[in-house]
Amino acid sequence: MRPATDYSLRASKPRGLGDWGTIKTLIPYLTKYPWRVFFAISCLVLAKVANIGIPVVLKHLIDDLSIPADDPRQFLIFPLAFVIAYGLLRLSASLFTELREFLFAKVTQNAIRQVAIEVFNHLHSLSLRFHLGRQTGGVSRDIDRGSRGIQSLISYSLYSILPTLIEFSIVLIYLAFNYDWLYAAITFCALVLYITFTVMVTEWRSKYRRKMNEMDTSANQKAIDSLLNFETVKYFSNETFEAHRYDSFLQSYQKAAIKSQQSLAVLNIGQQVIIVIGLIAILWRATLGVQSGELTLGDIVLINTLMIQMYIPLNFLGVIYREIKQAIMDMDNMFSLLNKDQEIKDALGAPALKLEHPHLGPRVVFDQVRFSYEENRTILKNVSFVIEPGTTTAVVGNSGSGKSTLSRLLFRFYDVNSGAIYFDGQNISTVQQLSLRKMVGIVPQDTVLFNDSIGYNIAYGNPQTSEEEIIQAAQAAQIHQFVMGLPEAYKTSVGERGLKLSGGEKQRVAIARTLLKNPALIIFDEATSALDSQTEKAIQEEINKLTTNRTALIIAHRLSTIVHAQQILVMQDGEIVERGTHEELMSLQSKYATMWNLQKNQSEVIPT
Repeated sequence: MRPATDYSLRASKPRGLGDWGTIKTLIPYLTKYPWRVFFAISCLVLAKVANIGIPVVLKHLIDDLSIPADDPRQFLIFPLAFVIAYGLLRLSASLFTELREFLFAKVTQNAIRQVAIEVFNHLHSLSLRFHLGRQTGGVSRDIDRGSRGIQSLISYSLYSILPTLIEFSIVLIYLAFNYDWLYAAITFCALVLYITFTVMVTEWRSKYRRKMNEMDTSANQKAIDSLLNFETVKYFSNETFEAHRYDSFLQSYQKAAIKSQQSLAVLNIGQQVIIVIGLIAILWRATLGVQSGELTLGDIVLINTLMIQMYIPLNFLGVIYREIKQAIMDMDNMFSLLNKDQEIKDALGAPALKLEHPHLGPRVVFDQVRFSYEENRTILKNVSFVIEPGTTTAVVGNSGSGKSTLSRLLFRFYDVNSGAIYFDGQNISTVQQLSLRKMVGIVPQDTVLFNDSIGYNIAYGNPQTSEEEIIQAAQAAQIHQFVMGLPEAYKTSVGERGLKLSGGEKQRVAIARTLLKNPALIIFDEATSALDSQTEKAIQEEINKLTTNRTALIIAHRLSTIVHAQQILVMQDGEIVERGTHEELMSLQSKYATMWNLQKNQSEVIPT
């Protein structure tokens, strides 16, 4: 049973670079070691020269063994020399082939590493908008296949296609100069016909391969998404629904894979027909030459061996061409990620953010800020306020009023549509993003942890921190005793996205790692929303200590946690409708006072 309606989000496929564009993008990564590339190509040519020399020596050996018994050349000195030469050429062909791979291995692996790290860094530089709309499984798959595509492209082109072309060129020249030009013509025509047929059929088959890739990526996305949301699937007993959804992509993949395999059989049959026709034509010509006395038995052995040596790699040309096309396609998908526009960019020559009073924090100014995630829905409407250095400003309001958007703009995850945000008089859109984000810390409402230990997640606030500082931060966040009660203490794994911990435990870890970062501006976005009353009270005391003489922004739902703030902003529909201290707002008997009285009445009726 398949779902009647597909409500899944489908990201538009990034515009590709094309085959040559993808190859040109890769070339700079391969030229980091020019001498290695030069010597590897030289070894490739020498290996092919030695490989073609083998049947030439074999021809002379056969001809020498065919001399009459009374000929003085019957002595084994010449055949022995050719036997030794035959063995040396065999050894040389293998030696130069291995040297080629030995030299080029570093070039290949370095290119893979450089591209992978560049894509990884670029993904981190993309805006929050991209990451909120991405499907992690698909992006991960594109990077994995793209990295393997580089290995495949280099392997097939350098170790198969290029050697075959060099060998064909040498053979055609040898046949044209040492035999009748018809030998070269027959070989050339067979080669052109073979390649043309292979390319045309492979291009026809590529649509099935593309379909296989699309379905493979989609199936992987759905599988990862379903497994990441394991609990949600269980809550709604939708295991069968998820299995059918996953299977629908697997079925499409299966159909495309069957057609791909069937079309491969057509390709192989056609290739063999062309090879056989070419061999028959050239061997018949050689046989006539032997009968007429123009050629020797050694010549026919030479021509036959050269043809076999050339046609053996041609048997795999269809597969190699398909794999090269596939590798380029996979690389194109990965390089397309590099072409994704970096929505939030540092201006050219942007300076680092500098604070006038680092011990107090910055003076933060929102000046007529307008912002919207989408054009038809404005989130912030000409918002203006000031947070003085060393003071705490709290923001309250209903869900959807724009409170959390303030924190995202302070981190410059997005740029404002109009207006500006200033830190000590510096427009944050004109300074380096890295310097800005180093000075801002946040305890988010929805804390996501790395699938690592508790100690690692706390230390993430400052990776160079000591174990003692980790413990101090955990104590300040009221989580140290809980951690020490675990069998592995700070080495305890938190699981995927921290799911082994409760919501309150995750938030305390988030508070601890923010304490380690020691930011100039600290933001608490519903930081105690997942805590019980006793823990909330203890952590609220720590937050009050932490925000003393430090610039802080607290986004809160529970008004009792922000009564100490020097400034409270009340937001509604993207606008500030009230501002002042707790006492000033209560005296107004308006929006804030109504919210306060409502929460107070709710807390009084909750049974103990």
